[in-house]
Amino acid sequence: MRRAVYPGSFDPVTNGHLDVIERASRLYDEVIVAVAHNESKTGLFSFEERMALLQEVVAHHPNVRITQFSGLLVDYARQVQAQVIIRGLRAVSDFEYEFQMALMNRKLEGGVETMFLMPKEEYTYLSSRLVKEIARLGGNIDVFVPDSIARALREKFSR
Repeated sequence: MRRAVYPGSFDPVTNGHLDVIERASRLYDEVIVAVAHNESKTGLFSFEERMALLQEVVAHHPNVRITQFSGLLVDYARQVQAQVIIRGLRAVSDFEYEFQMALMNRKLEGGVETMFLMPKEEYTYLSSRLVKEIARLGGNIDVFVPDSIARALREKFSR
């Protein structure tokens, strides 16, 4: 079985993330979307909320599974027997960091490759940080995230 891991914080998941998940699901038998559990980072959405929101928006993909991990990504990839780590590249500015991370991961675990996938052009500027800022300021986020995520964001910022 060809298995890939797509890691991230997904706080919140955006249409750009979903585009990468869609592309990866066509390339691999199973795509594990792994939500990073980082105690030192406080997100807008709780860890449990991020897991539930992701589960909802990928439910129509039978070969996509939502899980969690903490610690080194390559250790997790080895644990779930994934051959590939999926990383999204939006712009040239992402490349340097992602390239460095891919090389480090290869050094730590030579049996796991990194595959870079670019989202559709319309999502290359999109980030969770920007979506949260627009939502916080009352802007329209409907074109950036699925409906359920937009509702969850509006609810968070209406408190």
